[in-house]
Amino acid sequence: MAKSGITAAGNWIVDKTKVIDDFPPQDGLANILYETAANGGSPYNILKDLYHLGAEFPLQAIGTIGNDDAGQFILEDCARHAIDGQYLKTVTETGTSFTDVMTSKATGRRTFFHYRGANAVLDREHFPVDRLDCKIFHLGYLLLLDKLDQIDSKGKTGASRILDAVQQKGIKTAVDIVSENSDRFQQVVKPSLPFIDYLFVNEYEASKITGIDADPAQVDSLFTAAEALIESGVKEVVFLHASDGAIALTKDGKRVIQGRIQYPKELIKGASGAGDAFAAGVLFGLHEGFSIEKCLQLGVGAAASSLSEPTCSDSVVKAQEAMALGEKYDYLKW
Repeated sequence: MAKSGITAAGNWIVDKTKVIDDFPPQDGLANILYETAANGGSPYNILKDLYHLGAEFPLQAIGTIGNDDAGQFILEDCARHAIDGQYLKTVTETGTSFTDVMTSKATGRRTFFHYRGANAVLDREHFPVDRLDCKIFHLGYLLLLDKLDQIDSKGKTGASRILDAVQQKGIKTAVDIVSENSDRFQQVVKPSLPFIDYLFVNEYEASKITGIDADPAQVDSLFTAAEALIESGVKEVVFLHASDGAIALTKDGKRVIQGRIQYPKELIKGASGAGDAFAAGVLFGLHEGFSIEKCLQLGVGAAASSLSEPTCSDSVVKAQEAMALGEKYDYLKW
C-alpha cells in the first residue's frame, strides 16, 4: 500500500504573542495592545496549518513538552485539530518551551524572545522511527534543537542520523532551519543535507549554509545558493523563500519562480508563522502529487492567508481558498 500522512517533529512551542503599537528605542516604552497564546514551532505550526488547509491524510506529532499548563494546552490543541499526539513525550526536568513574540501593529514585523525548555532535551530516543509509516517526515528547526544539533566523533549530528534512518524506511524527509544569528550553520546543518529530500530555507539561511550571497534582488543568486545546497546533498528539491516570493530548484535542474501574493496591507495583522504556512502549503502539495509550480502557488497562498491574524495558524484557509487568493489579489512580478 502507498504510504500516507505527514509526521512533523522538532520544536513544540507556545507562542505568547503581544501586539504592540511599535518597537521602542533601547530603554524606551511600547504599549501592549493585546495578547494571545497559540501554537509555535515548526512541527506544531505546520500540522495545524495542514489541518486548516483541509488535509484528509493522517497528521502525527513527535516532540517533548513539560508537565505544565502549556504542555496540556499543546496536547488538547492537537486533539482539537486531528493531530495524533501519542509521541509527544512529557518530560519532568524542564518546562514547555515558549516564545514571547513582540509584533508591531505599525509594521507587522516581529521580534522573538525564546525559552528553549523541553525542546532542549529532545533526543534520538524520542523518535519512534521503527513505527513510522508516513509518506513525509518533517523536522524543524535545525539549530534550535540542542541535543539533535550536537556533532559526534564521526561528524554526524543526531538530526542527520534520524533523517538517515527515516529515509531508509522509504519515507521522504523535509527539513526547516531557524534564522539563528550565529556561524554554526555549516557545521550543524551540512551533515543532514544528504538525508533531506525537501529543504526549506530563506535567503539568510541559504547564505549562511553555503557562503554564497543569496540576494532576493538578484534571483539568479538564489538559484546559485540552491544549486550549492543540491551539490551538498539535498536529494530532490530546495525551496527558498524570501519576502517577495519563493523559488524551487529540483535535483534535475528544473527552476521555478513564484512571486508572493499581493495581499492588501490593511488585512495584515502579523507575519508570525508565514514561513511555516508556506512550508505547509508546499508539503500538502507534495503529499498530494501536485506539480512544483502548484506546490509553490499553494505555499504562497497559505502564507498570505496566515497574515490575517497575529497568531501563526488561526487564519490559514482551505487549500482551494488559498490558491484562489492568487487570482483575487494577483502575484508579484518577481
